[in-house]
Amino acid sequence: MQAQYSVWSATIRGVEAVPVSVEVLVGSGMPSFSIVGMPDAAIQEARERVRAAIKACGFRMPTEKVVVNLAPGSLKKTGSGFDLPIALGILAATRQLDASRIDGSLCVGELSLEGDVRAIKGMLAFELCAKKQGLSLICAQPDDGLIGLEELECKTVSSLSAFYAGSFSSPTMRGRAGRGPSMDYADVAGHEAAKRALQIAAAGGHGMLMMGPPGSGKTMLASRLPTILPPLADDEMIEAALVHSVAGEDIGSILAGERPFRKPHHSASMAGLVGGGSPLRPGEISLATGGVLFLDEIKET
Repeated sequence: MQAQYSVWSATIRGVEAVPVSVEVLVGSGMPSFSIVGMPDAAIQEARERVRAAIKACGFRMPTEKVVVNLAPGSLKKTGSGFDLPIALGILAATRQLDASRIDGSLCVGELSLEGDVRAIKGMLAFELCAKKQGLSLICAQPDDGLIGLEELECKTVSSLSAFYAGSFSSPTMRGRAGRGPSMDYADVAGHEAAKRALQIAAAGGHGMLMMGPPGSGKTMLASRLPTILPPLADDEMIEAALVHSVAGEDIGSILAGERPFRKPHHSASMAGLVGGGSPLRPGEISLATGGVLFLDEIKET
């Protein structure tokens, strides 16, 4: 006799979260636990974390053959956020928890060996994915809180055992209170021609090339350019915060309406500037979305 259940989750691809259906099949055969669907090493290692977490929380790990399929199979999946949906799929398939508690939800989270649920980076991307798919979001409580999007229901859990009683918690949301910039354009004395050029560039959204000897104030002027730009609009704020969230960067200043200022070193690699790697990570150009990208010593790059 076979039992099957599917749980919605997502994987990060670039700067967005793509929905993934975690299909769990528990049936007859040699006892085994396999994961298919182009998982990376972190997902393959989930087998040991899931097995230990299920037992630690008082549930029973099935002794039958367990197959987990991550659909669509042609999409590369990365990250440890599949721990929670895999465990929930096994428990729902074996009827150890009420499946109605996770129906219509996108689940994401990493499990400890004791069954604790941990938050992962890129939570804003998962929030946007859940909202787009018309699902609620079940995850761990991030240390800095969730963004809180309109028309999106979020539930947080601290342990896998919370699903037994359905004891979900309301998440702590991040505030968007403004905070004063650490630098002020008004502090710059002199440099009237350069200051006028920066004002024109800021008004028109232009690029600017500054030339001069070391110590003449190029970096000082450039670092204060974001302070004369208008505050981030809501759509710009979400776009910029999304890139930083996926990269694991702090988004507190962005939520306060401040535009990002990125200053990569002139020896930065091509992947560091434009993004790349495996899995893909945003580069400095992407992290400057909605803000200022300052390429110091550009002729050395």
